[in-house]
Order: sequence, then C-alpha cells, then structure tokens
Amino acid sequence: MTSDPAPSAGFRLPTGRVTVVLGPDAARRGLLGRLDPGSAQGVLTVTSARGRSALERVAALTQAAGHRPVMVLVDRLTDGLGAADRRTVLDALRALAAGGPAVLVDDADPVAALAVADGALRATADGSVLFDDLASPRQRAS
Repeated sequence: MTSDPAPSAGFRLPTGRVTVVLGPDAARRGLLGRLDPGSAQGVLTVTSARGRSALERVAALTQAAGHRPVMVLVDRLTDGLGAADRRTVLDALRALAAGGPAVLVDDADPVAALAVADGALRATADGSVLFDDLASPRQRAS
C-alpha cells in the first residue's frame, strides 16, 4: 500500500479500478461535493433510494456501464441494504470497473467497500486528499 498526496490539479483516478472514499463523513461528502459531474463529459453519478432492491441497484450500475462513461461516482448506493445485499451491489462495482471507467465510491460503510477497492482516497477535515494504492503489484500490471 502506498499513500501519496493527490494534487488538486492534474490528479486522475486509475481507470478500470474501484476507488473508495475514506475519512469522516463530512469530509467524504465535501470531496464528492467538489466534484462536478455536470462539467465533465463522460462522468455519471449512480445513487439509489433506500427502498430499492439490490438487484435494482445492480441494474443501475449495468445501465451506467452501457453509457461507456470515463468515470462513475457511486454515491451511497448500498444505503439501507443488509450485509448480503450490500455485498452483491459492491461486487457489481468490479464488473463496472472492468468495462474501463474509473469508479469512485462513497459508501455509508466504507470499510465494506474496501473489500472490492483497488485504491482509496482519504479525505480529511481540512480538505486535503491522500491516495492509497491498495492493489497488489500484480494487479497493477494487468
């Protein structure tokens, strides 16, 4: 695992990988708030109402992949799900990333999201961000 500062200019998330946002809830929300998917072509946000089933949420990820985005912001997609359904949705993030986009995940349970993550952005209360590469050297080569 490496930890490098993510410069505000020129920083890019690795494509084809899942990156989870870590840190205090307010810092994570602030980081996502600074990202403006409307200003960048090929950036989608996927979120869900708490009443949606895991299969409906997986279908939303599949639909997003069909748009061939460059980046997908996955915002609290597992909120309200039990452990097994949460795992089903998080596993679908790997399939989404395998299609090529950078996938950035903010989850109510970021520790669960780490199970499928290749990297992590650590958001701090002061607004700084650190990137942790969680992928093994073998995974990075593929």
